[in-house]
Amino acid sequence: MLSKRLSRLKAYKTETTEAKIRLSSNELPYDIPGELKTLILEELKKLQLNRYPDPHSQELREIIGDFFGVPPENLMLGNGSDELIYYLSIAVGEFEQGVYIPIPTFPMYEISADVLGRPKVCVQLGSDFDINLEESLRRLDSEGAVLAYYSYPNNPTGNLFTREKIERIRDRGLFTVVDEAYFHYSGETFLKDALEREDTVVLRTLSKIGLAGLRVGVLIGREEVVSELNKVRLPFNVTLPSQVIAKVVLKEGMEFIENAVKKVVDERDRVFRELKGMKGVKAYPSRANFILFRTPFPASRVHSELVKRNVLVRNMSYLPGLEGCLRVSIGKPEENDAFLSALEESLKSLS
Repeated sequence: MLSKRLSRLKAYKTETTEAKIRLSSNELPYDIPGELKTLILEELKKLQLNRYPDPHSQELREIIGDFFGVPPENLMLGNGSDELIYYLSIAVGEFEQGVYIPIPTFPMYEISADVLGRPKVCVQLGSDFDINLEESLRRLDSEGAVLAYYSYPNNPTGNLFTREKIERIRDRGLFTVVDEAYFHYSGETFLKDALEREDTVVLRTLSKIGLAGLRVGVLIGREEVVSELNKVRLPFNVTLPSQVIAKVVLKEGMEFIENAVKKVVDERDRVFRELKGMKGVKAYPSRANFILFRTPFPASRVHSELVKRNVLVRNMSYLPGLEGCLRVSIGKPEENDAFLSALEESLKSLS
């Protein structure tokens, strides 16, 4: 018999609508170069796929440690950050204790809490998309929580929460998870806290810098914290091909990653300027690789008009406080131009 809890759950939804230009999933728009793929193929030929991968991903943890500037003992890898979020929701506090989540944000924080039946303290962001500190502290005082999730920069709003507000809430005794999936686009981090404190960890990922298909998430924390969290990690959770490909790219493809990230940041700033100058469009500043924007028309209609023009973005209007909003990932210059042109045409057709 399936649990009755399942009837109250909602599965995570991805955007699967077909379109020539896909700017909906915050992926890096640049594929790794051919010469790097050749190196990967040479390494893949050596694999014994009848054997399990290294259960500890030791060599990959060493390479990722060099990449992020931390010892491998301070790292735990996951099948994407999603898996690590589940582990944290399992391991921190007891299931009857609450999880604090400023919303709107990345849905997996709520989903992981819901799957475990954990109470949630979800507090609406302010009109500036920053944490509502006064309301958060009030709700925490009355309801209590032991675990807090922060998307930093926040997905889908693109902004960085005020650091002092995160620290104030942490001082109430909450284990703090700072999800830095978009770190490479913001340059802002809680890494020092994660390495020095027992109540803070940082999440990062290889998905936003060109390796979304590998599903490699990274948790960074004090060695003793990582050691305890490893007790709930499933064995062999990072596949052998993922380990091998990630090692090759991080050893041989750093110039590609750095150049690609810089291009995206430059394009993000250009697209933001273009959106700001577009009549009727409200674009929100972003420190990530996407931009949230609002139009005077229902988001579903704008979304449909863009799809008609072979451009796919993400409709975010179902989230609290984001009525009329859509989110566009930053693509290649020609993709961004096509989006801007399609948006102008769509708005004219709706006027």
